[in-house]
Amino acid sequence: MTSVRLGGRDEVPALLAMFDEAVAWLADRGSQDQWGALPWSQDPARVDGVRGLLDAGDLWIAEVDGAVAGATVLGERPPEHVPAAGEPELYVRLLLTSRRLAGRGIGAALLEQARAQARRLGVALLRVDCWGGGDRKLVDYYVRAGFTPTETFEHRGWPGQVLEQRLV
Repeated sequence: MTSVRLGGRDEVPALLAMFDEAVAWLADRGSQDQWGALPWSQDPARVDGVRGLLDAGDLWIAEVDGAVAGATVLGERPPEHVPAAGEPELYVRLLLTSRRLAGRGIGAALLEQARAQARRLGVALLRVDCWGGGDRKLVDYYVRAGFTPTETFEHRGWPGQVLEQRLV
């Protein structure tokens, strides 16, 4: 069973381990263009970026049987590559799950936490962006989760897709 709890800065090693796992999984599938092939824990800029994410919003941690299984960071949109929504919103800055626990609904539990947090804040718009390149399977994941694609963007050669979900 998946549980979700508020996380903190001491979670950086667990986040880096999940990023490393994801990078290896993507590289095994020929999808290095998304996050590269070097483990994030070995790249000081990526390590700093993960720490910076924790300054950009609230970290929520999913656990399965007491072990970290996923994470989301909820906050404001990344202004360097995502246009303003024109209304109050909550932005999913990160959604990351352990590939070894795929298929257990971890991402779904974290997205439900995001919806619940948006409702608590009185916000009717939840947005996220993701890798828009390759086979667009990640975009399809968010569509299946109830999001609608809106703008596309390119940030430093990285193709992205913004998606939104209206909360009623």
